[in-house]
Amino acid sequence: MHTATDEELSIPQSIVSSRIAQWRMATGLLQGVVLYFLYWSAKHTGWPSSHLYLFASLVMTFLFVPALFVSGLGHLEKRRIAIWMVGAIAVCVLLTLHDIWRSGMGNGEWRFFGNTSTGYSPSGWLLFFLPAGLYIAHALVLSGAADKRRIASYSSYFEISWKLIIQIMFSLLFTGVLWLILWLGSALFMLVKLRFLQDLLGKPWFVVIVTTFAFATALHVTDVRPGIVRGIRGLLLVLMSWLLPVTTLIVGGFLVSLPFVGLEPLWATRHATSVLLGATAVLVLLINATFQSGELGKQIARVLRVVARAACILLLPMVLIAIYSLTLRVEQYGWTNDRIIAAAGLLIAICYAVGYLWAACERGTWLARIAPTNVITAFMILAVLIALFTPIADPARLSVASQMARLESGKVGAAEFDYAYLKFEGARYGNDALQVLKTRTTGNDAATIRTLAETALNRKNKWDRNEGNPAANAASRVKNMTVWPKTESLPEDFLQQDWNKDATATECLRYQNRHCNAYLNDLNGDGRTDILLKDENRYSPIAVFTANTTTGQWQLSGYIRGARCKDMMEAMQAGSYQLVVPEFKDLEINGRRLHFEPKNSDETKCAEDRR
Repeated sequence: MHTATDEELSIPQSIVSSRIAQWRMATGLLQGVVLYFLYWSAKHTGWPSSHLYLFASLVMTFLFVPALFVSGLGHLEKRRIAIWMVGAIAVCVLLTLHDIWRSGMGNGEWRFFGNTSTGYSPSGWLLFFLPAGLYIAHALVLSGAADKRRIASYSSYFEISWKLIIQIMFSLLFTGVLWLILWLGSALFMLVKLRFLQDLLGKPWFVVIVTTFAFATALHVTDVRPGIVRGIRGLLLVLMSWLLPVTTLIVGGFLVSLPFVGLEPLWATRHATSVLLGATAVLVLLINATFQSGELGKQIARVLRVVARAACILLLPMVLIAIYSLTLRVEQYGWTNDRIIAAAGLLIAICYAVGYLWAACERGTWLARIAPTNVITAFMILAVLIALFTPIADPARLSVASQMARLESGKVGAAEFDYAYLKFEGARYGNDALQVLKTRTTGNDAATIRTLAETALNRKNKWDRNEGNPAANAASRVKNMTVWPKTESLPEDFLQQDWNKDATATECLRYQNRHCNAYLNDLNGDGRTDILLKDENRYSPIAVFTANTTTGQWQLSGYIRGARCKDMMEAMQAGSYQLVVPEFKDLEINGRRLHFEPKNSDETKCAEDRR
């Protein structure tokens, strides 16, 4: 069995020739020229930006693939590097094409460079996970080439993966420092009224080409100085390994505290899954920093060996709690893009947790089973990423199907259903679903569904939920507001009053298709009925409207906050509430009245939040 040595993992000195250096520099220069050409094309709407599928594929390819080529030169044979580059280009192109298709913007324009306010730009998840996946695949390819095997030894995977990480980090640092120096130089020349460098730094062609050339240069320099990189890696891993005891103590303390405090405080945070998943990722990273290639064994301090074994055991309960947390959220609210991404992360995390527990249970060895676990999981990560960024497990497709199933089953009412999610988070699947809902003719809520679906389709701004929603009138207000008790009705002058220009008025008074519950009562004891409006947003306060005794006009007098729990709303609808005298009097200062707020006012927990 052949295992690559340190010398084999670096470029042999006989191969490190000026020609390889020239190829690397030329690659960085070519990358900059092509990216600037694409930038220029997008700014001037010329070819190839007029063909979005081609243009976006070129952008994503030349953003990431040249770095792989620079890194692979001298380590891969011509045939192997050619095959790998073709494969990497194919992945970039196919995932980009799918990203455009799912966005529904295939006939639109590119807006990544800010040339238009509408159109296509790569999804944030693609921009994050595509380079991550290429990094993992590149490490696997280089390791296999170094060992001359399809599946390399773990020591080769360890050496090359950490070497690549350090190369990338220092190349980014080198490029950043270079730009700081250039800006410092421009400031110095400006002291003597010479603007040439400042003007040059403002030229897009200069910025793009210098950045890519500097990054390629840094990759080359770090590649031909393997001893320096290895020393930095060793120092980094030693420092990180001594963070493992602290992290293990914190995670262990957290798990020990759960039987005493229960899980409800955890569910109340509403982001328990992401925190648990993040803590698990940190533990895995620090365990690997301690384990390293697995060949050090007893050279590692005894305390670190004990702590690493304990940390391996703690992973499984952390992941199981995170899975339970996510399950509760999905049962309550269905699948969303973020929850599907979290589920994919948990699938990977459970592989690490089970494998590391398997390693911790083995006696007489230094966690040797971590090595095969890491290799298997690396391939699984690539498979999961391919599934997420293709129709196989597209989060938008799965989440839209889940949300539509909740609507069809009645788990969520037609008025409360999040149509905006389908429009802005569901990609083409969500918009197709809205088109179907817009034509619905069957069911008790068909009219409501049609109206709200059409309103969502007309929206352009994700954050303005009233965009495209017609202004309310007296008839729509009667339709939008449910009065409690139902034997009562809202005053006609309240419905007829022009609320459309009053920005402080509740949305159901100003816009159609916005529902409110209205409660009639005399809050101030003046013998006149007051109106309490609570809109469909559970976190919004109750708006109190009173009639002006002089003009007869209705006005917004204030708010009652804190009524956000489902059981509280049900009690108000049933009339099971009372008007009570305040326990503490108000404080009046210079004509302004301040209300007493109990210290536990923010500690009220709704039953539906305890997940």
